[in-house]
Amino acid sequence: MSSPVAAPSVKPPRPQAVLTVLETQWLSPHLVRVVAGGPGFRDLQDCDATDKYAKLLFAKPSLGLTPPYDLAALKHVLPAEDRPVKRTYTVRWLDAAAERLAIDFVVHGDAGIAGPWAAQASPGDPLVLMGPSGKWSPDPDADWHLFAGDDSALPAIAAGLEALPPAAVGHAYLEVDTAADVLPLAAPAGVALHWLTRDGRDPGTTTLLADAVAAGPWPEGRVDAFVHGERGAMKALRDILFRDRGLARSQVSLSGYWAYGREEDTFQAEKREPIGKILDD
Repeated sequence: MSSPVAAPSVKPPRPQAVLTVLETQWLSPHLVRVVAGGPGFRDLQDCDATDKYAKLLFAKPSLGLTPPYDLAALKHVLPAEDRPVKRTYTVRWLDAAAERLAIDFVVHGDAGIAGPWAAQASPGDPLVLMGPSGKWSPDPDADWHLFAGDDSALPAIAAGLEALPPAAVGHAYLEVDTAADVLPLAAPAGVALHWLTRDGRDPGTTTLLADAVAAGPWPEGRVDAFVHGERGAMKALRDILFRDRGLARSQVSLSGYWAYGREEDTFQAEKREPIGKILDD
């Protein structure tokens, strides 16, 4: 008699925290910070990682949906284009005692979903999220630190720089639109900040990051690298770090946050795994 086949386990849906927008602040012409909190903060599932990221849920206001959303049920009653959409964003900071968090959004006009929402968000608006999750924190045993990323990675890199010990050394390569988008980041004195400007070129169409890292200084010793941003740029940096510099995967946190010319839904369906696939492609 054959043994019964166990039914595949089904992951329960991740809990949703329904926060309330408390304030917004424009940090630069293309970056707006949304601070949110309220009673729903207690539904968050925090983690110890420096690079915290959350799944945000956005519903069409015209549908009048009330969060938290029953995503499974909505699949049966709404067409795909009307269901809440998920977007992944870094939690810039989280203050558990004050029950507040901040998320920074890149805004390029009316492109996308989350950016335009953040640009027009007002106190009292709901912010629905799941998480946060995360795996990366700076390696305390590294001899030096390397950061590289575009606008989308600025919040995570800023958090990473703040988490370094005062004596840390390294280099951070930061791609933004123009000099007006340069931010006053807090970093140890031994970490050099290299700002790279596109000067009107579209995000995701330059080789600024790869060129700068390839030509930049490479100190002696073991490096801990945090390299995140547009998928094409990350592939170029992958080759530099693993092929040219011979780094081990354990030394590198590398992920394509977005892909030029593709919405996140399409992009996430393509890559599925945020780190592994971009390394293997």
